[in-house]
Amino acid sequence: MKIRYDRETCIGMFQCVEEWEAFEKNVDAGKADLAGGEEIEEGVFELEVPDGEELDAEFAARACPVDAIELYDDGEQVI
Repeated sequence: MKIRYDRETCIGMFQCVEEWEAFEKNVDAGKADLAGGEEIEEGVFELEVPDGEELDAEFAARACPVDAIELYDDGEQVI
């Protein structure tokens, strides 16, 4: 399972931070950061979801009010 985060779309509500520890508050930027995420294009980060954290990643993606977080399983977008 892989998570993709579009930091440019983020509006800094930090709801993802409350749902999954992989997201961290960056108060100075007013946006969340995806810890360990690899920048695949400007402002877009991906991270392989560690085993056992799939539900937390799903909650983080669903909690985002602007759909800046997408979740993929076997290449198919699930959120």
